[in-house]
This record gives sequence, C-alpha cells and structure tokens, in this order.
Amino acid sequence: MSRRPGLSLERRQLLRYAGAALILSVTPLAGAAAKLPTVLAVRVWPSADYTRVTLECSAAIKFNHFLVDNPDRLVIDIEGVEFNSVLDSLAGKLAADDPNIKLLRAGRFKPGIVRLVMELKGKVNPQVFTLVPIGEYGHRLVLDVYPAEPPDPLMALLEGREDGVEPLKNEQDFPLEEKKLAAPEVQTAKKSGKPVVDRLVTITLDPGHGGEDPGAIGKGGTYEKNVTLEVAKRLKRRIDAEPNMRAVLTRDSDFFVPLNVRVQKARRVQSDLFLSIHADAWIKPDARGSSVFVLSERGASSTQARLLAQRENEADLVGGVNIRSRDPFLARTLLDLSQTATIADSLKLGRYLLGELGTINTLHKSQVEQAGFAVLKAPDIPSALIETAFISNREEERRLNDDAYQEKLAEAIIRGIRQYFIKHPPGPKARLAVLD
Repeated sequence: MSRRPGLSLERRQLLRYAGAALILSVTPLAGAAAKLPTVLAVRVWPSADYTRVTLECSAAIKFNHFLVDNPDRLVIDIEGVEFNSVLDSLAGKLAADDPNIKLLRAGRFKPGIVRLVMELKGKVNPQVFTLVPIGEYGHRLVLDVYPAEPPDPLMALLEGREDGVEPLKNEQDFPLEEKKLAAPEVQTAKKSGKPVVDRLVTITLDPGHGGEDPGAIGKGGTYEKNVTLEVAKRLKRRIDAEPNMRAVLTRDSDFFVPLNVRVQKARRVQSDLFLSIHADAWIKPDARGSSVFVLSERGASSTQARLLAQRENEADLVGGVNIRSRDPFLARTLLDLSQTATIADSLKLGRYLLGELGTINTLHKSQVEQAGFAVLKAPDIPSALIETAFISNREEERRLNDDAYQEKLAEAIIRGIRQYFIKHPPGPKARLAVLD
C-alpha cells in the first residue's frame, strides 16, 4: 500500500481515526438499522354483513394472504414485524358468537414474519388491504371477511329478524288523521280528499358512522356512532309498531358501513324513504340545535352545510374502504333524471321533520339546508340527514345520552314521517318487495 509522502505515522493514524468517525456519523450501525414496524393495536368488529379485523401499525407493512380448505382458514403473513404482546392478545379479541370467524390466532412463522390464522365458520370472500394514516389512526392493515353467501336483506325483512328488535307494545293513540295512514286499505284524508296509503311502506334508517369510524366525539367522551345507533333503534321500534310501515337499519351494531353500501341497502329493499341519523359537531362549543339536510346538485346552501357534507363524506377514509372494490354507483347517481324530483320530495320531507324536531329542541337553522352528501345520493328515494343535536355542546351531549330525550327524538321523527305520507302518499311506481 502506498503512503502519502510527508506525513508522519502519527499524522496518518489521526487521519484514519477522523475518517472512521466521519463514516460512523453518516452510516447507521448494523444494530441501529431502520426500526421494524410495530403492531400497536388490534380491533375486531363482528356483524352479520362481515367481520373486520384491524391491525394498527407504527409504519407501513407488507403482507401476503391465502385461503386454505378443510377446515376453511384465511392465512395472512405479515413481513418485517416481530411478534409482541399486542398480537398475542388477538385471540382474546374474538367474540364467541362472531358470525364469520371461529378462531383467531397469531404467532411467529419464521424470523421477521408473523402469521395470522383465521379459522372460519364457512366459505368467505376476504378483502385484505392497507390504509394510510388519517385522523387519530396510524397505518392500518384491514382484514374484511365477507360470507360467500351474504345475508339477503329482503328475506331478513320478511322474516322479521332484521335486527332482532321487537316492536313497541301499547303504542299511544294517534290523532284520527294519523290513524288513517296506518290503515292497510285505501283511505281518504277528510280535508284533501287524496288517498293516504294503500300499501306497506319501507323506511331505511341509517345510523351514522360505526366501527372504525367513531364520528364526532363529545367533550364527555360520547361517541356519535353510539348515539346514532340508539336513536335509530328506538325509531325503528316505533316505525315497526305502525300497521303499514316497516323499518330497515343499515347497521344494527357497531361496525363500519361504506357510504355507497348504505345507499345500496336502501335501494335493495326498495325503500320509500332514507333517513341518516347523526349528532353534529362544530368548532364553537356553544353551537346548538337540531338540523335537517338534503342533497343539493348545485352546491351547499351555507358554508356550514358545505363543511358538514365534506366531513361526513370523509367517513369512508376514516372507517376504511378498499378503494379497489369501490362501486361506481355514487358517481352515476346525479346523472339520473329522477334526481331533481327526488330532491324536491326530500325537501318536503325535511320540512316536516324540521317542524317536529323544533317542538323538542332548538333549531340550529329554521330551514332545511342542502349540500352534496354522498349518503343522500339515491336517485329514486327521498332522503334526509338529521343532525339530532350538537355533540360538541356539553349540555346537548348530556341530552343525547338521556333515554328520555332519545325517545323524544324518535317520537318527533316519526311524527314528521307520518305527516309526509299523509300529504304525499307513495305511488305505485315505488311498490316494494313482493311478499309472496
């Protein structure tokens, strides 16, 4: 090896040490290589529609998955993570009555690879995908297990087991004109001379948010998704107690439903109305009152309506949708020529609802507002989104958690529904599922 002339041995050693220090300063040590992703949390969301398993991670991860027969299993290999106590707890997260998964376990498969195994209760169509960080969530690996033969909402409706909720008993007496709406044969309203209803009416109730998507969170820790489900269930019981009405829930427990699927469910049972139940939040904690919104084709009626629609439309990002499986339905709906007439009917419905909500709570706005809500875009079903109260207001948050107030909300909404059908009975074009 040649030596640079004019440098003493001591000087050359000093230069070597300096060079080594410089290399260490820009090159990580082998033991300090890039930190492997860590699984931070696991969550399981069971439902008859599908079961979702979510792994929240500190960084993006790579994975492979495949199905195995005899017995039916879904296997997921996650690369570049180490087995930890969070993964070890996965088996305990599974409910014994999960409709789709029998057993769930995780363990070290080989160095740097963790294997998850789901033992299934039948054939499934799995969707496995990742989500980028949003809101309070980091990177997520989502395992959606759909039954190969999904539940038929029409059969569930006809069999009276849509969510296992029994109708109310001893329902209070209603005014005479409202009783006419409940009669199964053709009736005529005294004042208008118009027929009221001559067939069964189906109403889809959509409890906002659910599962991975909590919706707005009150200062007292109340989740919007829980309030909306409770109010929707109470309302369903009241609707089902009407002789000529039946209600369907887009979700009957705590799981996430994509916005387009909520619309599809309503169209599948040929609903006459679609009502999405929410609990509003705003940056100012003193904002209060109930509101009703319907779809707009031409922009929002106010800045607040526009911002609210934008926030609600982001539910798919928070709840987690596999973008490769998105249905183009929502992109097409506004092209339907019936949309304008449907919006006009939605505005009529909204006015009746708003008037009744005003009897039990302050109204945030005295008129029905409009904006581009994705969940209201069924082209052939009058639809409204009800903001029951502001969950961001401490007083209204307390009321939303009160059983008596939830009952008042349900009563007010069904009064609005009755008034709508008295004045605007459904025509034969919307005749529902064949019952024979």
